[in-house]
Amino acid sequence: MPLYAASRVQKAREELAGRLREIRKDAGITARELAVRCQWSESKSSRIENAKTPPSDADIRAWCRACGAGDQAPDLLAANRQSADAHVQWRRLQRTGLRRLQESAGDVYQQTNAFRVYVSDVIPGFLQTPGYAAALLSAIANFRGTPDDVSDAVAARMHRNRVLDNGGRRFSFVIEESVLRYRLCSTEALAGQLGHLRAVMDLHNVAVGIIPFAAQRDVWPMPTFTIFDETRVHADTLAAASTLTQPSQVELYARAFARLSSAAVRGAAARSLITAALASLD
Repeated sequence: MPLYAASRVQKAREELAGRLREIRKDAGITARELAVRCQWSESKSSRIENAKTPPSDADIRAWCRACGAGDQAPDLLAANRQSADAHVQWRRLQRTGLRRLQESAGDVYQQTNAFRVYVSDVIPGFLQTPGYAAALLSAIANFRGTPDDVSDAVAARMHRNRVLDNGGRRFSFVIEESVLRYRLCSTEALAGQLGHLRAVMDLHNVAVGIIPFAAQRDVWPMPTFTIFDETRVHADTLAAASTLTQPSQVELYARAFARLSSAAVRGAAARSLITAALASLD
């Protein structure tokens, strides 16, 4: 395992061990008493608390039960199961080209019934046209110095986006108005993209909300994120792509999405914002 991956795994183990240690201390019991309640050796408790031995799911359930903290078990189990690739450096993801990156989440997309997507930077990938996607992915490849396979990456993105045609899946998008104005491609490509965005609003399984510049809001613009059903969140930063699966994490993002959604306009009001953005291209 590469050194950076190994260190990431160890850090995750140490964070989990620290949380288990805090639960024991909050319960007011010693490591010895915990071992008695869990029916294992005191040395095992010590190894787990000091991140020397990774706990099994059964160990975590027993630990929480012994400390009267059964309600914390789901989050800890999710953290324990989360793979070392849950927080993957973009450089690693993109070193083999952008096409592989587009294909990497295919299974997750096919297994999800309800998508909630908030974007503050670009048109959501689900809704991108080939022209807009090509300009965006070219900029990414240039910025990161990745292999130039933009044409294949665009084709892979368009293939992935066919999930939108499945009427049994629901998509809810919340977009900042600024996204409509960013010039990330040619005027012609942006006009086509905005026209496509307006057209997809007619799909029965797609809901598009746009937060106007002048909207009164109680939450701030945030980095882009996607919620898959009630089970996982993809949250991106400049340096990394994070997959969050702990129930408390998913709930936090769901609450943020609801707050952001409440500030968005829809229907005719949203279409008028798109129309205004189109008019500004003249």
